[in-house]
Amino acid sequence: MSSLTLDAEALYREVLRAMPQMLATGEQKPRLVGVASGGVWLAERLRADLGLTEEAGTLSSAMHRDDFAQRGLSSSGQTVLPFDVNGADLIVLDDVLYTGRTIRAVLNELFDYGRPASVKLVVLVDRGGRELPIQADFAAARVALPASQSLALARGDDGHFSFQVQGATP
Repeated sequence: MSSLTLDAEALYREVLRAMPQMLATGEQKPRLVGVASGGVWLAERLRADLGLTEEAGTLSSAMHRDDFAQRGLSSSGQTVLPFDVNGADLIVLDDVLYTGRTIRAVLNELFDYGRPASVKLVVLVDRGGRELPIQADFAAARVALPASQSLALARGDDGHFSFQVQGATP
C-alpha cells in the first residue's frame, strides 16, 4: 500500500514563481479569480505575496454544476467579480483539476458576467481523470489518484496550505 504526500507549500511556491511571467503577458495586467474555495485561498495569498493592489475575484460553480440536483447549493462561496469582466485578461486559480466539470461550471458562471478577452487556468495539482477537454495552462504538479480517492486543499490558521488525501486506497 502506498500513500501520496504532497507538499502544498512547495507547490504554492512553484505557482508563485510562475505568476510574474503570466502577469506580464498581454496588453493589460491580468486579474486573479479564484474558484471557491481553494482557488480563492490561492488568489488571496498570491495577491498579498505579489503585492497586487487589484482585488481578486471569486467564482462559484454552484449554479452551473451538472450534478446540481444531487449536490444542491454549495456553502463554499458566491461569485464576486469586483471588476468588469468584458475584455479582461483573467487568470483563474484552483487547487485541484480532476474531471474538468468544476472548471466548465465556473466558465459558464464567468460568461454570465461578460466576455473576457482571455482566460488562463492555473492549478496546484492536475490529477488527470479528465471527462471534459479542459487543461490547465500551468499545473505545479501532476499526480495520478484512483477515482475512489479525493485530494483536498486545507488552509491552516496561519494561512499555510496542506493537502489531504481522502478515500479508499487500492
